[in-house]
Amino acid sequence: PPPPPPPPPPPLFFHPEHGKRHSSTSRGLGDVYKRQARSNVGVERSIRETMSYLNLTKVNHAVIIPENDQYVGMLRKAKDYITWGKADLATVESMLSERGRMSGDAPLTDAIVAEATDYKTIGDFAKAIVANEATVKDVPGLKRVFRLHPPRGPKGWGGIKRSYVVGCALGSRGDDIKALVERMI
Repeated sequence: PPPPPPPPPPPLFFHPEHGKRHSSTSRGLGDVYKRQARSNVGVERSIRETMSYLNLTKVNHAVIIPENDQYVGMLRKAKDYITWGKADLATVESMLSERGRMSGDAPLTDAIVAEATDYKTIGDFAKAIVANEATVKDVPGLKRVFRLHPPRGPKGWGGIKRSYVVGCALGSRGDDIKALVERMI
């Protein structure tokens, strides 16, 4: 019999910017994106808790998580506030190398990955994540949340009130998540 197909790549989850923008000049330690007008005040408590469990507490944050039933349920619950899709090797590698941060905000390097894991480079570590052989948690001190820029380009999020299937930002993007990540890194 033929070998089983490889497991699907892990999905990426985003918490898109919601509502109109308010600028803030404060950029102190831990102060990432203060431009969300629709805060957690008006969000149902269970949805707010679900986004917290996913580590999506601020806009333009992303996480890489394995695909399983528990996360799919969380995804469905918060679908009106996040966007997600399947991450490929290039996407995971670019997120780790360009936006991966250690505790203390030091960038993730090949030396850190080689010291903390069985993988020699960030690329090897990204391959293991995509193959579901490793997770972001395998590197001690690596922050699980990737702080991204707002989407660059004339389209931006493309609308933040409706689903991606009708041309806006929320919900499942499938493989189109790659284009969004490229604009946000």
